[in-house]
Formats: sequence, C-alpha cells, structure tokens
Amino acid sequence: MAIVGGGFTGLATAHFLSQEDSSLRVALLEQQVIGYGASGRNGGFSMTKVGMTHGLTKARFGRARTIEAHEYADRAVTQLRELVEQLGLDCDYEHPGFLWVATSEKFAERQRHELQLIDELGIGGIEYIDADALAERVRSPLYVGGAWWEPNCGILNPAKLCWAWQRVIEAAGVEVYERTPVLDAARTGNGRTALTTPGGRVSARKVVFATNAWSHLLAPVGARQVPAWTSIVMTEPIPEERLAEAGWSGREGIEDFRDLVHYYRRTVDGRIAFGGRDIGLFHDGSMDHDRDERVFAALRSDFALTFPSLADVRFTHEWGGPISATLDLFPVIQQVGGPDWVTSYGCVGHGVSATHLHGRTIADLVLERATDLTETFFVNRRVLPLPPGRVRRPILDGIAGFMRWEDRRYDTI
Repeated sequence: MAIVGGGFTGLATAHFLSQEDSSLRVALLEQQVIGYGASGRNGGFSMTKVGMTHGLTKARFGRARTIEAHEYADRAVTQLRELVEQLGLDCDYEHPGFLWVATSEKFAERQRHELQLIDELGIGGIEYIDADALAERVRSPLYVGGAWWEPNCGILNPAKLCWAWQRVIEAAGVEVYERTPVLDAARTGNGRTALTTPGGRVSARKVVFATNAWSHLLAPVGARQVPAWTSIVMTEPIPEERLAEAGWSGREGIEDFRDLVHYYRRTVDGRIAFGGRDIGLFHDGSMDHDRDERVFAALRSDFALTFPSLADVRFTHEWGGPISATLDLFPVIQQVGGPDWVTSYGCVGHGVSATHLHGRTIADLVLERATDLTETFFVNRRVLPLPPGRVRRPILDGIAGFMRWEDRRYDTI
C-alpha cells in the first residue's frame, strides 16, 4: 500500500489504515519533507467551512447536499479535536470558536443572507451575535454590525501537527520516505502499480494520491484542479496589555466576508498570523510562486487598518503557498479507473480538519468497505473539467478578476 504525499490527507490516511489493518505494509512517499505543502503552511483553522459558502454549495449541489456537506465538515472538526486529545498530538491546539465578520454594509448584507439560509436549512451550531457582543470579543473600526459566531472551531500550529502525525504513524509501522518524488505511476497488469522514484521503484497493490495542489502534475487527476497561491504575514509577539487596548480579548479565529478573504488568529506565543487578501494564479506550469511581495505589503497595510492601535507592530515572518481549487471550488475524493487508485483534492484552503476525515474516508475506500463516509456525495462525484489549452487562462483569470472587482466594489479596505 503506497501513499503519495505527506500532508494531512496522506498522514491521516496512513494512520487510519494502520489502525484498521495492522497487517498492511504502508509506505508514504513525499517529494520534499512532511508538511511541506499546504498542510504545513496554512493559517491553522480547523473549521466547518467547506467549499466557499453555503449559498454557493446550495446553488451547485442543492439543499440536501448542502446540509450533508456541513455535517461532514462539522464531524471533521470534532474528529480532529478528539484525535489531538487521544493521541496527544503536540500542535498548540485550542478550541476557541470562529467569528465571521463583515467589513462593509454590502458584506453585512451577504452575511445576513447566509445566516438566513442556514436557518432555513435547519443547520445548528451557528448563530448571529450583535455588534455589542462582537465588541466584547474583538473590536475593529472596519467591522460593520455583528458577526457569525460558531463555537465548533479549533486553531492550531499546522506544521507542528504534521510533525506530530509523522511520529504517530512511524510508531505504528508506516514507512515514511521524505525527499522521494514520484516521477511516474503505472499499472503493471498484475493487479499492482509501479511508482517510479529517482532511487528506484515501489510496487503497491493500491495507491493513494494525496497530492492536493500538486495533483495536476499527475495523470490520474489531470486537468481537474489548479493550484492557487495564498499568503500570510505574522507579527512579533504582542503583549497582552496591547492586545487588550486594541480590543482583542478572546482567541477566536476570525475571517471576513470578502470573496478573497482575510483570515487571522492569535498564536500561543502572542503573535498574530494575518493572511489572505488575494490569490495568485500562474500559468507557467511550475510550483515556485510562494512569495508575492505585493500581497505581503497589502496584508501589512490591511492589518494596520484592521487594528490601528497596533500599526507600529513589527512583522517578523511572511510566507505563501499553493492551495488546490476545482472549477466549482468544492472538494472531491475520487477513485480513478477502479478501486486501486484513490485521490483527493480541491479543499480551497479549508482543509485542515476536512482532510483528516478524508483520510478516514479514503481508508474505507482502500479497504473496500461501504460506510456512511464512502457514500458522501462528493466521493466519486463528477468533477467539472478545466478548459483546455489557451482557453483555460482567460477563464481562470476572469474568475479571479471578478472576485477582485467585487471586493473592490464592496470593500472598505
């Protein structure tokens, strides 16, 4: 059994396979180091957001599947919290909840529509808190009205979580091979797959391609997803008294209602990680676009507007990385050409907890077990193919351009 990719999906799949069948020999191959991709570089939100919004999910998949998607994501958050506690995963985990704030009247209107839809769908665990209740948790001159408040949200250090998972799966007997890129995958005709690496070949009965934003480089996925780059800046440690003066007394994860959102949270050592603002789409076929100085500068400026009393705070870190996006901005788990190849991609930056539940779902598929998870609607769903060749670039750039235009139209930043 081989797993290609050392992020959350691959790590979780390896864990559940080793737990379900200790006789399996599982090898995990990672082209760089464990957690190198989005799993080790994200904002650290374990949240129930799947796809973009409930409204868009309903428009694409209908009412019943919107409820199903939320329940899956809610289950994913709870599962990850339990795994951290049960396995003692050292990742600075906290469970302070999530605030979705509006920064203009137009975004506040969008917020109201989303909350109304959630109420109509009968989805629980989400409520509206008014401006006074929001101000007791966090204040900003940009915030308009109240906020979407969701208690079931965790925040964590994603790189530390990847490293903790590596220790767990290696202790369970999973063989981890870092700096081992898979150059080719081919079915050999004897019920096995040959994975070619620079140092040799791996023969496996079944293969999980847990490659996320790199999936377009593999023939099993092809033109069904694209990488999109997002960026984060991080402050120096900020004393508690200064945070109190700025009006951030809680530790909730926060996101705004823009199309290209800002997301931010506090860390255990007193810093603020502040990310989002824009995405990068590149058409040269390479994955070397992690640094965008323009976006880094914009994020620092946006931070000062969000918390003016902290405008003099220094930024000590900045980084970026690719997320995986399908054309309909919704994830997929897929068997490719039969039950022996399984792949997963398209979390659109909301995969911290979802990928862990994907790992359990994929394990069930690999073991050929029919479960409630394998019956989830986005398992083996039809994925809208990306347009070919020269047509693709203007379409993708047009989608991103529309999102930027709508944010400029609605924004106060």
